[in-house]
Amino acid sequence: MKRKIAIVAGGDSSEWQVSLRSAAGLMSFIGDEYEKFLVTIVGDRWQVEFAKDKKFPIDKNDFSFVKDGEKQTFDFAYITIHGTPGENGILQGYFDLIKLPYSCCGVMAASVTFDKFACNQYLRTFGVNVSNSIWLRKGDLVDVEKIKTEIGLPCFIKPCDGGSSFGVTKVKSEDQILPAVEKAFAEGTSVMVEALMVGTEVTCGMYKTTQKEVVFPITEVVTDNEFFDYDAKYNGQVKEITPARIPQSWTNEIQLTTKKIYKALNAKGIIRVDYIVDESGKVNLLEVNTTPGMTETSFIPQQVKAAGLDISDVMHDIIENEF
Repeated sequence: MKRKIAIVAGGDSSEWQVSLRSAAGLMSFIGDEYEKFLVTIVGDRWQVEFAKDKKFPIDKNDFSFVKDGEKQTFDFAYITIHGTPGENGILQGYFDLIKLPYSCCGVMAASVTFDKFACNQYLRTFGVNVSNSIWLRKGDLVDVEKIKTEIGLPCFIKPCDGGSSFGVTKVKSEDQILPAVEKAFAEGTSVMVEALMVGTEVTCGMYKTTQKEVVFPITEVVTDNEFFDYDAKYNGQVKEITPARIPQSWTNEIQLTTKKIYKALNAKGIIRVDYIVDESGKVNLLEVNTTPGMTETSFIPQQVKAAGLDISDVMHDIIENEF
């Protein structure tokens, strides 16, 4: 009998549409040896979707549903929600409670990496290079002079606990600081003001099972936009070059750093880590993604292909590692 796989998408952030695109990618990537179901979670509405007019509610007591009078349960959940509740540990904790295996890291790693400021401070203790930053909570006084003195301009202002596609501003002048903070707070409950890092933007994915450790080739990210924003990610305003056009010594350091981060977080499944490498070859952490995009054109499928691997085999590794 085929294992039943729930591909869990949606969520309550601005990135819910991207999540649905990742779910469509996963539906094609996961092989037909599994029985695959799309499960969407939007607020209190949890449902299995077969077609627009054929949806069945999920029983939150055990993540089951009833179809044709018969109760259906899942063997495994592949979480592809970009944002709350699938990227911050909430859904992971729920699956832990009902003892349903799932694709990505557990509660601790998810909650730490979801908050960009907390993640940076945690990984700094493991020797990972991070940019200087200031943390703001709602109600805090925004000290413009402190930002100018300690962080400098230009800088980035972004939500700590949201995705990297919405609410991010590259601030070039003092008068842009307060509007950028307000924009970031519209997407998250806390905000990070981060010093500008100059260099080559790259990203590196990897996964581990009990049998193997696989670090993918590195992708170089080139865009004429101010930074790798929503339009660059999803509207084609970027060049993504895999493998990256960088020295082998840089590649080695990036891959070693990715493995270090994976271990420090006690990560699981596929992660993707974004970096800025300066002209001296210093590797600086930009962001850790524990539920990276899995659309047909996302970085991870590109890197899997460049590694000479079949993505269906990678999906098989991740699913079967839980059994």
